[in-house]
Order: sequence, then C-alpha cells, then structure tokens
Amino acid sequence: MTTVENSQDIVQSQSPWREAARAFRQSWAGMLGMLILILVILFTFAGPFFYPVDPFEIVWAPLTPPGAAEQAPLGTDYLGRDILAGLINGGPATLFVGLVAGIITITIGILVGAFAGFYRGMVDEFLMRVTEFFQVLPALLFAMVLVTLFTPTIYVVSLAIGIVSWPTTARLTRAEFLRIRNLEYVNAARSIGARNRRIIWRVILPNALAPLIVAATLTIGIAILFEAGLSFLGLGDPNVFSWGLMIGSGREYILDGWWVVTLPGFMIFLTVLGFSLVGDGLNDAFNPKLRER
Repeated sequence: MTTVENSQDIVQSQSPWREAARAFRQSWAGMLGMLILILVILFTFAGPFFYPVDPFEIVWAPLTPPGAAEQAPLGTDYLGRDILAGLINGGPATLFVGLVAGIITITIGILVGAFAGFYRGMVDEFLMRVTEFFQVLPALLFAMVLVTLFTPTIYVVSLAIGIVSWPTTARLTRAEFLRIRNLEYVNAARSIGARNRRIIWRVILPNALAPLIVAATLTIGIAILFEAGLSFLGLGDPNVFSWGLMIGSGREYILDGWWVVTLPGFMIFLTVLGFSLVGDGLNDAFNPKLRER
C-alpha cells in the first residue's frame, strides 16, 4: 500500500502543470505581476465600499490639484468631478474591456489556427489568407471604423478590439498544431479510431495550451491599451466611466491639470505592467528551457 501511495506521489510531482505552478511561484516577475493585479482589483472593486462617491458628480471647483480640497483628495477634472472616485469606478469597465476583448481574441485565434494547422491544404491556405488580410490592416484604424459604424458602447468597443487582435493568436495556434499533429500520441489516437473533432480539442489543444495561456495574458494588457487609445480619440463609451474615458476627456487640459491625465494613465500602466509580468512568469513556467536556468 505504501509503495502505491509513493508511486502516486511521484506521478503527481512530475505533472507538468504542477511543475509549471511551482516554477511560476519561483518567478519574481510572475509573483510581482500577480501582486500588482491583486492590488488593482482590490482598489477598483473594494474601493466603492470605502469611498462611495459618484464619479459623475461635481464635488468641487474644476481642475483642483491633488491635496487642495478634502472633498477631492486627488483633485478634480475639468468639470469638478472627483479624480479618486473616477479611478475607483473606472477600473471595472477597463478590466471588463480587457477581459472580454481577450476572450474574443483567443477564441477566434484558436478556432482559425486550430483548423488551419490540423487540416492544412486548402483549408490552411484560405484561413491564412484571411488572417493576413486582417493582419495587414492598421489595427487601431480598423477598430475606429468598427466603433464608428455602431454605437460606441463598452460592448462594441470590446468586440472591435477582439476582432482586430486575433491574427497573432491564430498564427501561434497554427504553429503549435503543425508541431504536434504528427507526434506519436496523436497518431495513436488516430489508430484507435478517434474522430478529428476529438483529436483537435481533446488531444492536440490541451498540449498546445501553454503558449496560448501566455498569449492570452498579454492580449488582455494590449486590449486595455487599445481601449485607452480609442477613448483618447473620443470613441469610448461616454456613459460608462473608465480610465480611458478620463484620459480622453481630460486630454485638452493636460497643461492646466497634469493629474487629470497622469493618474488614470498611471493606473493603466500598472495594470498592463501586471499582466505583462504575469505573462513573463507564465512563459518561464511553461518553457522547460527557461525553467532550468
């Protein structure tokens, strides 16, 4: 009985996911990124309970600098709205855009890349030409066109960012499928009569997830920057408070009130930095060569 238990422990300790988790915990970049993201999430989701101020409410004189008024510790914008309230209440919308756009990007990218890499031939040619078409388009300009064609709501912005961001994920997925599709365990699945659908989603995809998880983490940060860029150009959702909206609405007053743009920009910087560090940590964890350093 003891021998069986010891053998089970050895198998569990050699699990690649357990090894990756252990390597991630040993990565200072990954742990620092996780700490930053946890603090940002606590600030934005727990903040309204400790500082229940409406971000659209005018609380003091316009362009009041930080520390000049007790009602607005971090100052006010050009309308007299509380900057701190905007930072707290703008976080969920910004994170929502990043997560939804990231999910759309990964979903489209995996679907296109998986079918292209598995079936190859005409399917690969067609899907890669479509991917190249989207890849050569200026991403920001294409997103601006999509948002302009429809009502610029937070959902439309998320969808537009996801639609213009998937080609890189598709190429990465295709490369992984081309690498894995002829390995022994895939051929073994074919030999026992497994259907293509099962081979794609149950055999190949789980073994191709490591780089895709890293790509998904980085995609969320890119989507947040995209949302800030669209809002800076006046194409954000005016009815939902976000950090990008704060930057876009205050860009004309940056010389009179640096804090109006700098503070939400710093929050975006921290959030994107957190996702980037987590991505670096995941890359180190899932890459055996980097894990051995």
